[in-house]
Amino acid sequence: MTGKSAKTVARNKKAFHKYHVLERFEAGLSLMGSEVKSLRAGQVNFADSYVRLDDGELYLVSLDIAPYKEAGVLGHEPRRRRKLLLHKREMVRIGSQILLKGLTLIPLSMYFKRGWAKVEIGLCRGKSRHDKREILKRREAKKEIAREVRSRHKK
Repeated sequence: MTGKSAKTVARNKKAFHKYHVLERFEAGLSLMGSEVKSLRAGQVNFADSYVRLDDGELYLVSLDIAPYKEAGVLGHEPRRRRKLLLHKREMVRIGSQILLKGLTLIPLSMYFKRGWAKVEIGLCRGKSRHDKREILKRREAKKEIAREVRSRHKK
């Protein structure tokens, strides 16, 4: 979703290891000024964060945006719930997928697009331990093949 005009702040690398990402969405964020300043400084941690559906609205839960030092007492709470801004039809579609198919919404990346803070969320299904092992085996096999090809070109 991030294009040429977008500046990536952070990526959730663990999400791709733990989940199969089935579909991606771009959402705006409802933030305080000190949160925007911290995001621009790259002070964000995705550990254990997810998106929850409450009363027809989507909220980003447990996303850790570090406090902005210059804000003083007017700063923000680092792990507060943040409202996601999406079109109503997208929220209805996502909500039905979550409830009917038992899928999870996970934040994949955060970035600034034309000055606005955006989050890319993914509709995900959890990977089993077997899936993770299989992916690691394939990745290792590709590395081994690349090593062989490089060593044969050197001779």
